[in-house]
Amino acid sequence: MEWTSWFDAPEYEFARQVLQRGIATIFFVAFLSSLNQFPALLGERGLLPAPEYLEGFRRLGRPSLFRWRYSDRLLRAVCWSGMAISGTLILGLPQLGPPWVPLLAFLGLWLLYMSVVNVGQTFYGFGWEMLLLEAGFTAAFLGSDQTPPPRPILILLVWLVFRLEFGAGLIKIRGGSEWRDLTALYYHHETQPMPGPLSRQAHLLPRAWHRLEVLGNHFAQLVVPFFLFAPQPLASAAAGIVIFTQLWLVVSGNFAWLNWMAILLAFAAISDPVAHAVLPAIPLDWHAASAEVVAGAPAGSRAPVPWLVVVLFATVLHVVLSYRPIQNLCSHHQLMNASFNRWQLVNTYGAFGTVTRRRIEIVVEGTLDPDPGDDAEWREYDFKGKPGDVRRLPRQYAPYHLRLDWLMWFLPLRTVHEDWFYAFLAKLLEADAQILRLLRHDPFDGGRPRWVRVQSYLYRFATRAEFRATGQRWIRTSLYVAIPPVSLPAKH
Repeated sequence: MEWTSWFDAPEYEFARQVLQRGIATIFFVAFLSSLNQFPALLGERGLLPAPEYLEGFRRLGRPSLFRWRYSDRLLRAVCWSGMAISGTLILGLPQLGPPWVPLLAFLGLWLLYMSVVNVGQTFYGFGWEMLLLEAGFTAAFLGSDQTPPPRPILILLVWLVFRLEFGAGLIKIRGGSEWRDLTALYYHHETQPMPGPLSRQAHLLPRAWHRLEVLGNHFAQLVVPFFLFAPQPLASAAAGIVIFTQLWLVVSGNFAWLNWMAILLAFAAISDPVAHAVLPAIPLDWHAASAEVVAGAPAGSRAPVPWLVVVLFATVLHVVLSYRPIQNLCSHHQLMNASFNRWQLVNTYGAFGTVTRRRIEIVVEGTLDPDPGDDAEWREYDFKGKPGDVRRLPRQYAPYHLRLDWLMWFLPLRTVHEDWFYAFLAKLLEADAQILRLLRHDPFDGGRPRWVRVQSYLYRFATRAEFRATGQRWIRTSLYVAIPPVSLPAKH
């Protein structure tokens, strides 16, 4: 049949391999991040305990395995299960079977991780959470090595990266004037949530270069995404531009898996012939090469009719759900990182509509002295990712997500008087082992401080001359005491 020959896209087998294994890798990292951090942040004894949140959860109508009961043991079981399923997909094992096997594997990851996100409260309120969920659900319908990649699903994945890139471009143009006057990158490398090891070097580049960066960003996000739907090799060239610009963001900052997801999704537009032309080691006919090693799946085989029906159902679902995101893209009141349904499918995306021009850091200190006055010896808690020690070179953590560090960045932009932050200070006074493991350095080596306080500092990158003279990568200036010394209530 004519339409079934269009439905099959054997010339995109390399893209499918990258998409399935890459998205599974991000799921693995996401579950690992949750395994290491969720109990301390949101567990039974966490800063925002999930059991308390779940008392009012039924009225929220959000799907989660924890809807009826939460325990740290169950959370760990969910994370280990997600990592196990992700591992098999990374190795390509489910893809060796019929298309129903990777379908169930990816839907399992989607449901497991959605269960975590939907009880994660502010610590999971990031756009890349819903991006991973949508990508995982859509990738579930990419099939297996026994069938050619389905073209409708590849188009849907291109539609996803289009919304991600074009939505981010629009939110910038409609946002702060710094994007329109091309000055945004004067500040962004310095004030972004979590700088990486090369962020300072990027910031110190000439201002003319920063203006070119902004122009390049506008071109990559407002023009290039339309060419992802163009015929080959134009679509692959557009995908290459997306990948290149996202790699620059990877090396100049730490945005969890946001940039990595954009890179992976862009491969949906890259055909095998183009991939082979760029990297000859990639087989020109990947599908034929892979199908020959799968028993009962001769090279050039077509997808079975029941599988076509499933894929078409998923396609129609995505098309119907695309109405609200399209409406949002056309709106002058564009929402950033919003979901329009409880399953977090076909969402709207966007980031950094405005750029912070000053970096204000919240610094937490403790003392063992009984009197927290001027003569007290205050010691600083050091975080893994967020700036603190002015001499320390920032590390590259992405795609791993340091949730506590990210929330610390938002405090001066909102208010330090957040419930979770006061709970965090109480945990430091208790020397809570779970919380202390989330930090880079505990100045009291597991002991309990008598008092803690919160200081506010202005941070800026040191110039090259300042770095040579002092060895400091940051120059910081004290601003004010954000929270005066507090201690635990005396026990009677």
